[in-house]
Amino acid sequence: MSDSPPSLDADELTAELERAFDGRERERTVVARQARDLADSGKPEEDRGEPLTVAEVVRQMGDAPEGSSVSDRWNWWLGSLEAAYGGYREFQVTRF
Repeated sequence: MSDSPPSLDADELTAELERAFDGRERERTVVARQARDLADSGKPEEDRGEPLTVAEVVRQMGDAPEGSSVSDRWNWWLGSLEAAYGGYREFQVTRF
């Protein structure tokens, strides 16, 4: 993990999730916090060579099956990362 500031702002992500997907505020907030924790861990940058950004999170979540909730979209993407690299389960949303 580098000494640079986090690349992902949870408040910005919460706002972008509201624009992009239906869902409850609490759910968006929990997903954004998990995303910030994931970004702060440095794991995505280590595995994929790029830091995690708001735009990347929203884009990846947009690929989830239509009609999925915000947390289901997040978990769907993290499931893909888990299958590819391992170590992403701890960042999934289990309740909010």
